[in-house]
Amino acid sequence: MKTPSDLRYSEEHEWVKIDGDIATIGITDFAQQQLGDIVFVEIETEGDNIEKGEIFGTVEAVKTVSDLFMPVSGTVIEVNPELEGAPETINSDPYGKGWMIKVKMDKPHEYESLMNAVDYKQMIG
Repeated sequence: MKTPSDLRYSEEHEWVKIDGDIATIGITDFAQQQLGDIVFVEIETEGDNIEKGEIFGTVEAVKTVSDLFMPVSGTVIEVNPELEGAPETINSDPYGKGWMIKVKMDKPHEYESLMNAVDYKQMIG
């Protein structure tokens, strides 16, 4: 299972990569493995300002539907257009082509409070 060291992680299994004040967010390799085959992603929050911990969308797998939680506060400026036609990209490339949203962060300090790769690996055991 991959856990890139250049990312930060939330307790809800989202990953965050920052570039200036823009955060790219997706779900972790662990999360996609737990969900199984992903068949649908619903993210209708583009343009919305969402606080850390609030739901920004859902991901549907064959056996379950799971909420997606915002790991940092900000405005959703882009939703990955590839996921509508190919949600399984999250299974095959969760840290690359399977990214979900890009967010202009309101509170960049929240990124620092997220787990590093070592702490995340300890959490998932």
